[in-house]
Amino acid sequence: MTLSEIKSALQTLETISFKLPDGSLVPSHFHVTEVGKVTKHFIDCGGTVRHEEVVNFQLWNADDYNHRLHPEKLVHIIELSETKLGIDENLPIEVEYQGDTIGKFGLEFVNNSFQLTTTQTDCLAKDQCGIPEEKPKLKMSELQAENSCAPGSGCC
Repeated sequence: MTLSEIKSALQTLETISFKLPDGSLVPSHFHVTEVGKVTKHFIDCGGTVRHEEVVNFQLWNADDYNHRLHPEKLVHIIELSETKLGIDENLPIEVEYQGDTIGKFGLEFVNNSFQLTTTQTDCLAKDQCGIPEEKPKLKMSELQAENSCAPGSGCC
């Protein structure tokens, strides 16, 4: 999900909810404590220099049960961050949320709720570091021999 997509989704909501990958909800008294532009300039294991940018939202649960973040307030925070930090609205969003440790999640909008999605590491230079390409798995029951023998065909 990009920054422009979350702003559009927020325009349709009266309340904001975030769902964790396991289906549980982030407590409704959460706060977005940071909106930032994260720039990652790095080299992969194959020697390619790479540059990535994302918009980072940090969700935090406070013991403040009387103040809820409303959609229009989050839109205001996003627009302020775009202006002050020069954030491109087409950048993807990553979300930080505190579990046992700080987790980084992707974000989708499903059924009027923001869904935190799991993310995974990956090798960006598999062709350079000897990682074999995964072969497609085939079901033997779905294979048909091209030159199969049929009873009475004289091939056996």
